[in-house]
Amino acid sequence: MPKATGQHKEKVLTALRIKQLTTPGRYADGNGLHLIVDPSGAKRWILRIIVQGKRRDIGLGGLSLVSLADAREKAFEFRKLARSGGDPLAAKRESKKIYPTFKVAAEAVHAEHKASWKNEKHANQWINTLIQYAVPVIGNMRVDRIDTPDVLKVLAPIWLTKPETARRVRQRLSTVFDWAKASGCRVGDNPVDGVARGLPRQIDKDSHHEAMPFEEVPAFLKAMKSTNSSLIAKLAFELLILSATRTSETLLARKTEIDLEAKLWTIPAERMKAKRVHRVPLAHRSVEILKQAIAISGESEYLFPGRDPNRPLSNVVFLSILRRMNVGVTGHGFRSSFRDWAAETTSFPREIAEMALAHTIENKVEAAYRRGDLLEKRRELMTEWARYLTVTNL
Repeated sequence: MPKATGQHKEKVLTALRIKQLTTPGRYADGNGLHLIVDPSGAKRWILRIIVQGKRRDIGLGGLSLVSLADAREKAFEFRKLARSGGDPLAAKRESKKIYPTFKVAAEAVHAEHKASWKNEKHANQWINTLIQYAVPVIGNMRVDRIDTPDVLKVLAPIWLTKPETARRVRQRLSTVFDWAKASGCRVGDNPVDGVARGLPRQIDKDSHHEAMPFEEVPAFLKAMKSTNSSLIAKLAFELLILSATRTSETLLARKTEIDLEAKLWTIPAERMKAKRVHRVPLAHRSVEILKQAIAISGESEYLFPGRDPNRPLSNVVFLSILRRMNVGVTGHGFRSSFRDWAAETTSFPREIAEMALAHTIENKVEAAYRRGDLLEKRRELMTEWARYLTVTNL
């Protein structure tokens, strides 16, 4: 392919000259911009410049789509970017990148995670809540252009009227934006992170046992462990959540109740609401917590002593942590979070979860025939719960 000859002048080519060119070759316009005439007669633009110390040829498109004026404008932008140390090739690739809308991104996240959800009902609820509440507001927006005010428009109408649903939507929105960032479809912070500052505090009529949506518990647990609360209090709170026990059952736990070798915690009848012995199978993380608690509690008989080693932590210690974190739930409510998780995402029978919570079996016939406590099946369930809390971000 012959090269054009002559002096390197600026803006050498004209529309008429370009139309008359039929001989295959490279024709310079100046400043590195060239028109290529292929043997087929097709004409296209390239820009030859130095990018970060190396010579590069950058295609600017065919003449049928890119006029002489457009080619000069593109060439100027790329030369300017190269002179400032940037990479025009990377900028070109970025400009061609297709960014999904929020609706497309949400459907992609749902498809990717659906296989890991054992419960089809939960999988359907996950995407349906976003379709119902988020898609009408931000569904057609590019996922990289959605900001906190847009998320606020989704949540504000349901934040007080449907508080639990709103919290679930918020968590699922956060998951979609985390996916977008990890997929290279978004840069910067997750727009859900700052939305709480624009929302009023939720007030639940039954706030005594207000529960956190189970999707939010893993993130909460991670945040709680990072607070400046005392280590013994944080260990107790984590065990409460992992074991799905009641506040008093956890705080009054004694070392004599623990069998680390058997990975078993036996709570005596006098400390149980139903006045029956309750055996709690311990997941690996629970055993780690108990070993640490035993090591730091000294000579106290309690696993989680307060300032006075002869007394356990105060029964408001968990509420204090929640208030400092500005989280409007209760410690007892995490039992409900566990129960919802078991029902919506696992295939364990209902009675397994009920026994894990030490609930009384209301059906007298069923209670009469069920003399065992299904310990090993409950061990499987609690192991799955611990894995969910420490692995998943959903």
